[in-house]
Amino acid sequence: MKSFRNVLATTPGIIAAGVVIGVAAVVLQHLGNPGNMGICIACFERDVAGGLGLHRAEIVQYLRPEIFGLCLGALLSSLFFREFRPRGGSSPIIRFALGMSAMIGALVFLGCPWRVILRLAGGDGNALFGVAGLIVGVGVGTLFFRKGFALGRSHGQSRMTGLMFPLFMAGLLVLSLIFPFAPGQARNGVLWYSLKGPGAAHAPFLVSLVVGAVIGVIGQRSRFCTMGAFRDMILFRHWHLFLGVLAMLVAAFLMNKGVLQQFHPGFANQPVAHTDGLWNFGGMVVAGLAFALAGGCPGRQLLMAGEGDADAAVFVLGMLAGAALSHNFGLASSTAGVGAYGPIAVISCFILCLIIGFAHCAWRGDRV
Repeated sequence: MKSFRNVLATTPGIIAAGVVIGVAAVVLQHLGNPGNMGICIACFERDVAGGLGLHRAEIVQYLRPEIFGLCLGALLSSLFFREFRPRGGSSPIIRFALGMSAMIGALVFLGCPWRVILRLAGGDGNALFGVAGLIVGVGVGTLFFRKGFALGRSHGQSRMTGLMFPLFMAGLLVLSLIFPFAPGQARNGVLWYSLKGPGAAHAPFLVSLVVGAVIGVIGQRSRFCTMGAFRDMILFRHWHLFLGVLAMLVAAFLMNKGVLQQFHPGFANQPVAHTDGLWNFGGMVVAGLAFALAGGCPGRQLLMAGEGDADAAVFVLGMLAGAALSHNFGLASSTAGVGAYGPIAVISCFILCLIIGFAHCAWRGDRV
């Protein structure tokens, strides 16, 4: 166990983790997941919210097994390696708000940091604006870190507290097995399913679940995190995590270009994307800042929730709520462009994140 853990914690280990995630994502896309969206934590959590009926956007409703696999894989890995540490109590309502803000920004862009990489690897030039926005958002977050930003110390919690979110994920997995997708049925029992659009595009259920679980194990062991990669590079000039992100990009590109012929360069007519550069950039500025203040990208948050971090679980629940708000109130973008109220939502969430940042800096004395 010690040898395996040490290998994945090394620089070659994080590079290997990036390669596995990049290859797996492209393969899932080839097997049926949406274009340039083999694995997108934000988009898939949005689909889960739709599958539960939290929003009524008919084209994005499906309980994605990759989400359950990631969380439960991290749980099993942390239990096996004795790293399951129930903890929480670090500004939960703030983390919930950050999760909502991150999801709103991500759905204006149409993707999380993992999808930024996959869109680039598939040739989508619009993702360049997303990369720039992510770097700027994380960069703003590092300014707060330099001023002593902190959301407060988490504390040890009961084992049951640490297990609650993984049990919630397991419960949703059981629901999806009891009420599976049936061709031609928009609803089966208590669950909703898309019959067209991105929600109707999915790889075989069992394959998606197993791949998600494998990535959950690898991610939990390696601490793979896209936000952390940019944060460490900006703050400390550390390249360890960034090499894993770069490996993911290169591996996905080589799979798209050289193996599966899924590389289509350009800006127009890209799958599940729009060409509004300003709000592609702005959406990811907000998402990047929210991820930075919360301490991890959405993939990392899901993995931490699997290993007993109740604060990360609250952030993920905030993202689910943000997905519901985005589609119920016209905030989310689509291939037709930015949602009617998307820009004002991005500006509002950016202001909220700035307020949270200033209110939790050490020089504030008695924090708001």
